[in-house]
Amino acid sequence: MSLFGGYENSGPGIPKSELEKKGFFKFFEIYGRKFWKLIELNLIYLLFCIPIVTFGPATAALLKVARNYTQERPTFLFSEFWKTFKTCFKQSFIMGLIDILFIVALFVAIPFYNSIAQQMSIFYVAFILCLSFSFVFIMMHFYIYLMIVSTQLSLPKILKNSFILVCIGLKQSLLTLLIFALVILFLFLFLPYTSFLMPFLPFSFMALVIAFNCFPVIRKYVIQPYYDKLGEESPEFDFKKVDKDEALFEDKGGEEAPIKTASKSKKNNKNNKGKGGGKIIS
Repeated sequence: MSLFGGYENSGPGIPKSELEKKGFFKFFEIYGRKFWKLIELNLIYLLFCIPIVTFGPATAALLKVARNYTQERPTFLFSEFWKTFKTCFKQSFIMGLIDILFIVALFVAIPFYNSIAQQMSIFYVAFILCLSFSFVFIMMHFYIYLMIVSTQLSLPKILKNSFILVCIGLKQSLLTLLIFALVILFLFLFLPYTSFLMPFLPFSFMALVIAFNCFPVIRKYVIQPYYDKLGEESPEFDFKKVDKDEALFEDKGGEEAPIKTASKSKKNNKNNKGKGGGKIIS
């Protein structure tokens, strides 16, 4: 078994309802079981994350593996990371460039408006708006990269949906933002003692938090409505099915698609061809 390619299986006999447990205890149950794999994932992410060039694709791959772990989906760590890195490169690379431009603009705009506001109080409005937009944009990222690796939506639609999901899933978004802030605060408060943790834990831990808290929101409001509209069952949990004769979907080249068994299903698929929607990518 290779260091970065070990096969992770959730084990036999785990019911589908087990996957839907939520809360503190469920998260740390998954985290404890995947602890060493998350360390490997963190190392791989840093290895692939070259500033500007591969920040976006590496982040997308990181969140795809973390999403699989929260679903307790059997996963070959390195192969899944590398596959996502390649297949989602274009969208995630563009998103990575947008992120870098945003960070640069943020570091320029906030000090600028703050300094002007001290002379003209009216500019405090612009300063507060700038801060508010920054927090919203950060929370949008809890959904952006997960939708890149989980759906076939275009990037403009992903950005639009991510803003809507921040509002709809405000509880999950704020909770994730709070945990994100606490992790960063902890790392900075205890420097240089926490510097040795950077290669091993924080990025994969936060990816797991994001996937655990926010992917259910994407599933509920983006993915499931797509299959409800088609009158079909989402293939997301097909890997849990033991009886192959009862499977409604089959894996085709890494993309889960419904098996055409009825004329009505064929008609629905024809009408929805090219729309992308919230169709899940395995």
